[in-house]
Amino acid sequence: MNPIQVSDTWERGSPYEQYIGRWSRRIAPLFLAWLDQPAGRRWLDVGCGTGALAAAILDRCNPSSVVGVEPSEGFLALAAQHLGGKARLLAGSAAALPLEADSCDVVVSGLVLNFLPALPAALSEMRRVTAAGGTIAAYVWDYADGMEIVKHFWDAAAALDPAAAALHEGARFPLCHPSALKSAFEEQGLAEVETTPLEVIAEFADFEDYWRPFLGGQGPAPAYAMSLPEERRAALKAGLKAALPTAAGGAIALRARAWAVRGLRA
Repeated sequence: MNPIQVSDTWERGSPYEQYIGRWSRRIAPLFLAWLDQPAGRRWLDVGCGTGALAAAILDRCNPSSVVGVEPSEGFLALAAQHLGGKARLLAGSAAALPLEADSCDVVVSGLVLNFLPALPAALSEMRRVTAAGGTIAAYVWDYADGMEIVKHFWDAAAALDPAAAALHEGARFPLCHPSALKSAFEEQGLAEVETTPLEVIAEFADFEDYWRPFLGGQGPAPAYAMSLPEERRAALKAGLKAALPTAAGGAIALRARAWAVRGLRA
């Protein structure tokens, strides 16, 4: 049985919010607490998506300004709704940021780096727009182990179709390890590079609460689920339901861990 090819592209904000966005909003404050930046900084959120990280910056960091750059029109529209005009939102690519050199004090990126087709170019651009002494930081999901929402899905898929294991982000995104993140930042000449885990518990009311976002069809796992014939999707659902750790009342609690990295522009 050949695995179905799926896309890593995210275009629509609402399916993302239901699938991963609600948990990324809980990771963002942990990331900002770790960065511990002083007030009055000029912030840039690269790949701002639906605005989860930018919103947390506005709420917690007392910035002088926040700019978000995002290539997806759908995500930008939802970010504009969430942020209510408090941040400047620009359409653009991480590899060609529409900002002047040295124009930011803190450049961050949440859950984006592993999806970039040209990571060195993107990190170089992030360095270019960061003022001397400024901070560049990011975080990505620990797909290989700590992102259990996704890991359980692909384990169940591979049990039915072993070739599906090759689609698991844990296999395809080697960047999502602390050593790889640290190396990528150091290769850009950043100083004092360090990493840390960030973890929340993703709580679902019942199995349907967990399963429903996979029917949105956007992102690798949901795209895979919706590409299956109905009988194979039903078998995947049944296998996944049997495998998930479920409390007596039906609730499901899964670990959602990300790895964060930061460095200083000399």
